[in-house]
Amino acid sequence: MNTNNQTVIDRFTTFSNQIAAKLGNQRHLKSISSGMFFCLPFMVIGAFFLIIANPPVDINNVNTASHNVFIQFLVSWKHWAVANYDAITTPYTLTFGIIGLLSAFGIAYTLAEEYKLNAPTNGLISAIIYLLVCTRVKDNNINLDYLGANGLFVAIILGLLVVEISRLFEKYNIKITLPDSVPPMVATFINSLLPLLTNIIIFYGLNLLIIAKFHHNFPETVMKFLTPGVNIAGSLGGFIVIVTLGQILWLFGVNGSSIIFPIVFTLGIAQTGLNAEQFAQGEPLTHLMNLQMFRISVMGGAGNTLGLVILMMMSKNIEFKTIGRLSLIPGICSINEPIIFGLPIVFNPILGIPFVITPIVSLVLTYLAEKFSIISNGYIVDPSFTPFFAQAYLSSMDWRNVIFYLFLVVVSMVIYYPFFKIYEKGREMNQATA
Repeated sequence: MNTNNQTVIDRFTTFSNQIAAKLGNQRHLKSISSGMFFCLPFMVIGAFFLIIANPPVDINNVNTASHNVFIQFLVSWKHWAVANYDAITTPYTLTFGIIGLLSAFGIAYTLAEEYKLNAPTNGLISAIIYLLVCTRVKDNNINLDYLGANGLFVAIILGLLVVEISRLFEKYNIKITLPDSVPPMVATFINSLLPLLTNIIIFYGLNLLIIAKFHHNFPETVMKFLTPGVNIAGSLGGFIVIVTLGQILWLFGVNGSSIIFPIVFTLGIAQTGLNAEQFAQGEPLTHLMNLQMFRISVMGGAGNTLGLVILMMMSKNIEFKTIGRLSLIPGICSINEPIIFGLPIVFNPILGIPFVITPIVSLVLTYLAEKFSIISNGYIVDPSFTPFFAQAYLSSMDWRNVIFYLFLVVVSMVIYYPFFKIYEKGREMNQATA
């Protein structure tokens, strides 16, 4: 390669990495991602109790008089779950069912840590403000409508703004001066009163004004304004555009996944939460752009490269075979930096084509498979970076999804095959002439 061209590429790569680093470390985006991860254990445990309350058997379609021990076990489990449904699903209701509230705390907590503020205090202030504007108390009963997945975007807004308001008090040193003899714990308590009161006045006051003017509370109004944008990003076309942008950034050495993650992960969590609510009510699951779609977009890593890894393992080229073998286990867990930078795919016009195309094909196939009930919609938040086949099952407790994921790996191999063979032949020719 021409030295001048190489220099230009190196400069562009350095510049791109600097931009990616700034975006990846941007405190607000970072706080949204970290705050959502903060809630994952609660969502996983909540989903576990939802599974217990809904055993995989339809009593209307099985012979309850069967002597099959397994069928009898499932039928008994179903009768017990129906009789104790409210008690069994209480952990779900108070974990997954209040994910908006938990996110408001987590996002504010992590942003406060970024600013070196009192993280627990800011997290609690955010949670209180969230409760004030998202719940309606009538006859001593709390409406939970916006405490769950419906309130995620409101949680993001409040979690960030509450901390920014609190930061102003710290920035301009607006504090109550206390004698040195006052214990630090007491001083912290007293000086948290002003940010708390200010946030209540601003957001609860705004909520009351919105109710008086529009007859909707704060979260209903926010969602009304956000719905067009959310619908675009949460549609198949919008989702593909966002994912493709991430793929293209990877081709220039920029970690595109980290840039698009806050958008697609938040959308996925929200849609999965809505499916979980429908599942809990025994309704059909209608939200197709759930977390399962995000998992598919990065199955095997960015570019769905697991099929490429398998092709490399079968290659006659020792270098490719070695990299493929080393990349298999990370790829199964959707980590593929060894392929992206070791093969490489970065600045590779041949492998860059299937790298962009494969996730698009996989997403379209998954969308159609969900739409026509070939596989089950995801309603469970599965752990990140677990083997893709485990995620396939844990997202919906349906073995059909596992088979479908394996099918997508084959699709990935088919798409990558002609491009890989061209690249492999080119590499062999270069090595022969070296």
